[in-house]
Amino acid sequence: MARITESLRKSPGWMLLPLRLFLGFTFTFAGLQKLANPGFFNASNPASIDAQIRAYQLRSPIHLLLGIAAHAPVVFGLLIAFGELAVGVGVLLGVFTRLAALGGITISFILFLAVSFHSNPYYIGSDIVFVFAWTPLVIFGDGQVASLEANVKRRLGVIAPLGTTVGIDFGTITRVCGHYEAGRCRANGRAICQIGACPVLNGVISLGQQRAPRPAAPAYDPERRRFLVRAGTVGVAGGAAVVLGGLSAGIGHALYKAPKAISSSLTSSSTAAQDPPAGSATSTSTTTPSSSAGGGASTPAASGATPKGTVVGPAKAVPVGQVASFTDPASGEPAYVLHPAATKFVAFSAICPHAGCTVQYAGSDRFVCPCHGSAFNALTGAVLNGPAPTGLTPIPIAEGPNGQLYADG
Repeated sequence: MARITESLRKSPGWMLLPLRLFLGFTFTFAGLQKLANPGFFNASNPASIDAQIRAYQLRSPIHLLLGIAAHAPVVFGLLIAFGELAVGVGVLLGVFTRLAALGGITISFILFLAVSFHSNPYYIGSDIVFVFAWTPLVIFGDGQVASLEANVKRRLGVIAPLGTTVGIDFGTITRVCGHYEAGRCRANGRAICQIGACPVLNGVISLGQQRAPRPAAPAYDPERRRFLVRAGTVGVAGGAAVVLGGLSAGIGHALYKAPKAISSSLTSSSTAAQDPPAGSATSTSTTTPSSSAGGGASTPAASGATPKGTVVGPAKAVPVGQVASFTDPASGEPAYVLHPAATKFVAFSAICPHAGCTVQYAGSDRFVCPCHGSAFNALTGAVLNGPAPTGLTPIPIAEGPNGQLYADG
């Protein structure tokens, strides 16, 4: 005879409970946060799922799959958001905990390959840590600790209620006991097996999974009972996820404020890129790439000199003190150009070196990553605060005598 309550107290389910609560809350919050942010589904927002997919696609080893997702970014974003919410709610409530944890591993591994695969050193990317954090719950589940599914099963008699005793015959003990050897117990110095000193009956193995004896004449089919239990618990968990998601989306749309847009976007022109006629006047702000610390800065050049590189757009599209976006011809990645002074332009890649998100210009000479909060000096590209390990990649840029900006010279 053994007390199930005592066995459950020694169950790894109690030891895994803090990890389970952390992972469940984190994934629930992540899903709700996405659903509550209308900008996440707005393609014109630099922090949208569309912009993130296109940025990740440039570096990710699963770029082919991301290319497919880029054709339906809103659908992909909704799948990720509701997937995270389903995993989080399932783990918190204890409904199909192993299956929910497997979903958590899948989502974390996809995010690792898409987002943080190139994080250096690898441990600054959290996705790979989440992959391994989910594995104990996949292996063991919730151990019937704080589990909605287990509580419902107990009420319906599918498993024994807590606090009951269950009879175990000696033959069963000898089959499951790893210490039993020809009537002697290796755990007790090969002493003759005795029920009072049996390590199995004293909680070495968990008896929490022992089923209560079935009634001789069940009121209805036990298999149907199991099906109803599973359907009911899934319905409760699914309903909770839908309600939370709907409330989060409604509140988010009501409170949403669109971020300040970049002043302009450069568009190159093949005709404008032609050199000016001989003898024509040149601009006093003619510039060429500089090797200064800023990396992407430009300095005055000899009159009439045409910078090297590719035309990315007209300089007049970036007034002094303003910033504009463009596509870096060398990498195909989004980039920004600033015009801090009359004869000076600076340009940087818009890709955050931490996890590949597209940074936003936040004013006050700062770029901010909307994914993880890294901030960068808009004039030098240097890191102001992490987790980004390095600054934004500088891009050489210069204004030519024809009024066009040349990048990657």
